Amino acid sequence: MGDPIISLKDIAVSFDGEQVLKSFNLEIQDGEFVTLLGPSGCGKTTVLRTIGGFVTPDGGEVFFNGKRITSLPPHKREVNTIFQKYALFPHLNVYDNIAFGMRLKGKSEKEVKKTVHEMLAMVNLTGFSHRGVVQLSGGQQQRVAIARALANDPKVLLLDEPLGALDLKLRKDMQVELKKIQQQTGITFLFVTHDQEEALSMSDTVVVMDKGEIQQIGTPTDIYNEPQNAFVADFIGESNILDGMMLEDYWVKFAGRKFRCLDSGFGRNVPVDVVIRPEDIDVTEPDSTLITGEVTGVTFKGVHYEIIVDVNGFKWMIQSTDCREVGDRIGLSLGPDDIHVMAKSEYSGTFGDYSTFSDEMEEDINASEEAEQEEEHEI
Repeated sequence: MGDPIISLKDIAVSFDGEQVLKSFNLEIQDGEFVTLLGPSGCGKTTVLRTIGGFVTPDGGEVFFNGKRITSLPPHKREVNTIFQKYALFPHLNVYDNIAFGMRLKGKSEKEVKKTVHEMLAMVNLTGFSHRGVVQLSGGQQQRVAIARALANDPKVLLLDEPLGALDLKLRKDMQVELKKIQQQTGITFLFVTHDQEEALSMSDTVVVMDKGEIQQIGTPTDIYNEPQNAFVADFIGESNILDGMMLEDYWVKFAGRKFRCLDSGFGRNVPVDVVIRPEDIDVTEPDSTLITGEVTGVTFKGVHYEIIVDVNGFKWMIQSTDCREVGDRIGLSLGPDDIHVMAKSEYSGTFGDYSTFSDEMEEDINASEEAEQEEEHEI
């Protein structure tokens, strides 16, 4: 791997005396699609704005292709930002919105015209050049914002929750579209979201953040299959997280039973967290050799059933294509590769039991957090 296109070294940022980033380090390679993922208030937008030049850090340095750009103003950086509010000029039509940045740079009208048409084709808006932007749908406005940013030929495109205002189906279409544009142009994309599915489906590299710190960096597959702590395991997808004891290499004890696993290097008789993904559990008839429990809830999810099972007071979630009834006693069958062992962390014991689980509650929390975030952005 060559030198990173962007490098953040020991970045510290505080707002109103509250530390948002503390000694934050990150390297982004040229041509990568990198996503900063985490709950609202974790500092991901601050990282983006620091790279864009909209936030000046209290400490640390920002490097672009090895050159220090910490105090360079936004318009002098080879970086373009797309915000959740697309910030298009309502009095200009689509063509003039896209041409705006190039005209500022003194490009000839011939050059402007050629680029605008190329950009419109890339975002599937050929024929829209004379439309007023206020007549466009949210998805179309978003594509104009992308075309306008790409027309300036940035080396890096920063995207701050740009799909947040779109409905689910359009959001999914735009995820595919953005990934395609990134691959076509080879431009480095740095994308901010709190939506785990978005991060997993689009990125080459995911940076999971919480409380202004990086919890894990890796490919979507690594982050999902090998979470480094209980926060990552809980934030990415659904997880049953249990207290366990690593007896010795390849043997772990949890839920009152000993299991063979693929993990080693923890030492003997060391307390650990054990993650088991709901889709990795096989439902069988109860049997004295298995973990057994009683079904307390069943929700049909289209492709599978989400089954909540009470095992000695701990509520497990299972995703299975086999339907079970509330009140059934079932066995939970696990193989060595279904068990993932993690070191204990400050997050241990705070996640993993589905006794208070409810989709609706989660959505309400997300919605209120997003509303708060919106207000913060506007202040």
